[in-house]
Amino acid sequence: MVCQLLSLDGVAEDPERFFAPWGLEADAAAATWIATQDAVVLGRRSYDDWVRFWPGSGIEPFASSIGAVDKHVATSTPLDPPWTRARAIEGDLVEHVRKLRREPGGEIGVHASISVAQTLLRAGVVDRLRLLVAPTIVGPGRRLLEGMPPMRLTPITSEVSPGGCLVLDHRVALA
Repeated sequence: MVCQLLSLDGVAEDPERFFAPWGLEADAAAATWIATQDAVVLGRRSYDDWVRFWPGSGIEPFASSIGAVDKHVATSTPLDPPWTRARAIEGDLVEHVRKLRREPGGEIGVHASISVAQTLLRAGVVDRLRLLVAPTIVGPGRRLLEGMPPMRLTPITSEVSPGGCLVLDHRVALA
């Protein structure tokens, strides 16, 4: 499942620009997303950001949850600094995720890693797309769905938060 924060015009890069200040809506969506996950897939930059922030954070339930899940990092370099339950993906990212999907356990989340999410969406291995869309137009920035091939989405849930954010959960038709 890809979980992503977006602006209304689809920008996913630097969500602190359009979710400022971070609010209850973002907390509630993120708490729902992580509740069923026992593994996350991250890109290297996201790993570097997370390993500097989450191990010493007291923000709950996120710090405990993120610390407790297996973290699979798409990188060709050693993880430095190391982090509990984190490991570099050896070999092909798509094949690694296909293998993870066959193993027993909870959901596999892809967070904060635009290129990883795009690669997995293009490969047809993402089964859900969970989005929190801020009521903000950002303009320039990397967009999560830019350059994606056509794909069919089936809505699971959608709601508008009190602050005007769209909370969307869609099933992705797998290839």
